[in-house]
Amino acid sequence: MKNKIFDVVMPVLPKNDLSHMVGRLVHIPLPGVVGRRSVEWFAKMYDIDLSEAELPVERYRSIGELFMRKLKPGVRPIGEGIVHPADAVITEGGPIQNQTLIQAKGKTYTVGELLKTDAWTAAFEGGQYMTYYLCPTDYHRVHSPADGNVVWSSHIPGELWPVNDWSVNAIHNLFAVNERVALVIETPKGKVALIMVAATNVGNMTMTFDSEIATTKRPSNRKITQKKYEPALPIARGEEVGIFRMGSTVVMLYEKGVIEIEAASTKNHRSKMGASVQV
Repeated sequence: MKNKIFDVVMPVLPKNDLSHMVGRLVHIPLPGVVGRRSVEWFAKMYDIDLSEAELPVERYRSIGELFMRKLKPGVRPIGEGIVHPADAVITEGGPIQNQTLIQAKGKTYTVGELLKTDAWTAAFEGGQYMTYYLCPTDYHRVHSPADGNVVWSSHIPGELWPVNDWSVNAIHNLFAVNERVALVIETPKGKVALIMVAATNVGNMTMTFDSEIATTKRPSNRKITQKKYEPALPIARGEEVGIFRMGSTVVMLYEKGVIEIEAASTKNHRSKMGASVQV
């Protein structure tokens, strides 16, 4: 029954406009006890571990601020080698063959469709990919998986379909049609691409590594904006890359030889930001 409702409602729902309206609402500071109670209620409903949050709960003036919370120093120790970019569940992963990634059973998409350019497709052929799903419980900041240099980024406007099980199994090319920001990092072992994918109620993303990229801006004529960084931007393993205003998805692409395990072995694994990928 639930899936039938989604089938009828989601295609006609004004997802982009709704998402930005919800994004504004959850960031409105509420006064005094009302604000504190709403944040506490939300944290309890989604079982958010407030002991890890940088600030005491009374310092968060809105649900949006809680979503964007930083963590206390040392809560996520940064491991060796390639590390997970986010607190999430790894929903898919494996080798990249014929430029193809698996979205869900029976549904695939390509590196070129995801990045909206063929400039990087050859680099990732034969490598590995992982798909991370962030739910409302999770910490919503995304971090670099490796030491290296950011050499390219792209803000790709698009739809704001939800990224839940229904959408992953129903929407063709979901991660390649939703709005997203992609960046490529040159590491000592090879190239790594990190793609932050927006979703319904998650149209707002901000990039820490480049403040000029902000998906909160919605001009009438929205075009893909690519940037080549010369000189490249140094970034450290575990350094913050960007912020989801609410939960969504991160897709990671690794050039062959960058990670030494089959990414598929981590499917359904709950990751913690900063933990080594070699599990």
